[in-house]
Amino acid sequence: MNAWPMIGILLVTAGFVLRVNPMLVVTGAALVTGLLAGMDLVSVIATFGKAFNANRIFGVLWIVLPVIGSLERFGLQQRAASLIGAMKGATLARLLIAYLAYRQVISAVGLQSTAGHVLTIRPLVAPMALAAATREHGPLSDDAADQVKAMAAATDNIGLFFGEDIFVAIGSIVLIQQTLNAYGYDLTPFQLTVWAIPTAIAAFVVHTLVIRRFSARLGRMAR
Repeated sequence: MNAWPMIGILLVTAGFVLRVNPMLVVTGAALVTGLLAGMDLVSVIATFGKAFNANRIFGVLWIVLPVIGSLERFGLQQRAASLIGAMKGATLARLLIAYLAYRQVISAVGLQSTAGHVLTIRPLVAPMALAAATREHGPLSDDAADQVKAMAAATDNIGLFFGEDIFVAIGSIVLIQQTLNAYGYDLTPFQLTVWAIPTAIAAFVVHTLVIRRFSARLGRMAR
């Protein structure tokens, strides 16, 4: 067994720890992994192209971007902020926890592409989170505002990551099944998705605590 390709995992970990651009980290790690696995550079690049061509749904992003841009130009973010500002019971923690639950549920039923950083976080959730935080804690510094935006994005990431594995027809489940099958563990995709549910619940509980702690810390920063 050739263990050298595993260096790609170390590169990804190191890149994220050092906060290097994720796109560069993942691309570089993939190139290194392919070369260490015995593939030539042309084959590695061809594999990239094949994977991109096989997942053409990502091209929908280029259709969505102009639509979101047009909506933002006509005041979508301002309207979202005004809406949350008019809701008396809306707090930063409640908003992000509700979105976390929503993101996990829609991901669990296979609707991963109906939300995300481009579709919901930037135009809707982040402005609403800023409005809720400002009403709750007063005016925010630029650093605090950036942290609120980052927490909104992180909430989307966690909801998607731990929710999508509950959906039986997802690539990660197929990959896990095939890997386990190669080692003699014959499991169906449904069995794997069932055991993804406790993990998703645990992730929801943990991130809920993180959000509440973040909101409390934001209040101390504002004072």
